[in-house]
Amino acid sequence: MTLQRFARRRSTIAFLMALPLIAVIAGLVAWPAGYAIYLSTLNRRMTSFIGLGNFEILLDSETFRMVIWQSCIFAITAVVLKALLGFWLAHMLHHIPTKGQRVWRGMLLLPWVVPPALSTLGWWWMFDPSYSSLNWLLTSIGAPAVPWLGEPGWARASVIIVNVWAGTPFFMIMYLAALKSVPDQLYEAAAIDGATGWQGLRFVTLPMMRNIISITVLFSLIVTFANYDIVRVLTNGGPRDLTHVFASYAFQVGVLSGNIPRGAAVSLFMFPLLAIVAFFMLRGVNQRNREMA
Repeated sequence: MTLQRFARRRSTIAFLMALPLIAVIAGLVAWPAGYAIYLSTLNRRMTSFIGLGNFEILLDSETFRMVIWQSCIFAITAVVLKALLGFWLAHMLHHIPTKGQRVWRGMLLLPWVVPPALSTLGWWWMFDPSYSSLNWLLTSIGAPAVPWLGEPGWARASVIIVNVWAGTPFFMIMYLAALKSVPDQLYEAAAIDGATGWQGLRFVTLPMMRNIISITVLFSLIVTFANYDIVRVLTNGGPRDLTHVFASYAFQVGVLSGNIPRGAAVSLFMFPLLAIVAFFMLRGVNQRNREMA
């Protein structure tokens, strides 16, 4: 009888229905992550345990310290720009009639739908110094040509531009869905109280969207830190290893240089920091949900 009651509980049914997904996540995420942690504690030949030795060697490397700096600049700058542009596009789309909105929404989603390697290859052609369409446009208006991928500063900017172009539609569609869930009565009440458009945005729209903004920024931050395609296709870490991010540098160290344990250490380096950021952001989301309940 007790077993029957246990089987009828909603939590039990929900767990059993989610069990296949849990198994997939465990097989494709948890197991590889655990194995990567194990590899990062081995020596180059993977014959002996060296603890945190790989991390100590990486921190002593000037190149890796540059990778940390570059990865943080790349991820934070790209996520901030994507969040701002995505919110602006969502706000503009929200005020377009439904029929026209479908067309614009479909066109603006294209950069996110196209495979990253393919779209980045198109950008690489536009940045190429020999036949750059962007430089052709600049020179046609009398501006000097830009060494997009030849100088460290411009190469970093190019990587960020492509990432923002590809990732902004994700922010746009998430924020657009959040905007549509804000009740019109709140805007009407704010207008009756004499609120301006800016005040309505600040005191109505943004508070109602805080959870979606937090979750979207967190997800994009994790994905951007793990970005590989754009750097690999555009610059391959150059010039002089100054555009590497964690994923591309882990590939270079672990696969191209044959040091699998150290490559695993590179890929895991930001995990503790991102885990802490995710913990506090998700805790804030849960607290706001409890307050609204």
